[in-house]
Amino acid sequence: MAPRIALVGDRSPSVRSHTRIPLILDALRERDGVTLDAYWIPTEEASGLSGFDGVWILPGSPYRSERGAVDAARAAREGGIPLLGTCAGFQHALLEYARNVCGLAAAHAENDPAAPDPLIQPLSCSLAGHEAAVRTVPGSLFERLTGVDTTVERYFCSFGPNPAYLDVLESHGMRFTGHDEAGEVRAAELPGHPFYLLTLFQPELAERPPHPLVRAFARAARAHAQSRADRVA
Repeated sequence: MAPRIALVGDRSPSVRSHTRIPLILDALRERDGVTLDAYWIPTEEASGLSGFDGVWILPGSPYRSERGAVDAARAAREGGIPLLGTCAGFQHALLEYARNVCGLAAAHAENDPAAPDPLIQPLSCSLAGHEAAVRTVPGSLFERLTGVDTTVERYFCSFGPNPAYLDVLESHGMRFTGHDEAGEVRAAELPGHPFYLLTLFQPELAERPPHPLVRAFARAARAHAQSRADRVA
């Protein structure tokens, strides 16, 4: 049985990463032999994801439902479901962790422009349409999957994490494992989880899909599906 994947996001033909998803799914099947049973889940319907083998929170903010995206991240984290959060998915998974693990009243400036000291704030320089180097932290999942100490990735993003909150997030278990050349956070992961990886860049836009991180997510979803089947048998 093919792993069931929740593609969480408000699907739009104007969001380039969304239009790339069919190509990525085809590439996974042809190059890796992994067929995913993928379902688009609008953010306002992103609850009750326990029956899925993977949750991919996609770019495309502002979402129609911030709460839905946050709930999807929580379901994956608490349920041990492989999670990939890219661009806005990165941002909303951090919101979820800050609120439900760290106990912070965390806000996203795109959704709440009047919020004081938001967790997710405008980047000092927008990355929309840019390519930039990302340095991997030695020994991290991010480094292991990319196989390099520096990778060049594509962005379409104008918001990122507020550095003032990073120590609190790290003290509660979040690990920041990708940084730009100025030291700004670009990737995060959660040790001890079967697969939990967040990137501010968009691996959907890789020139030759599937991106190594997407391939790893698909493998993790397949392992989750097999584990579910073994429990039922």
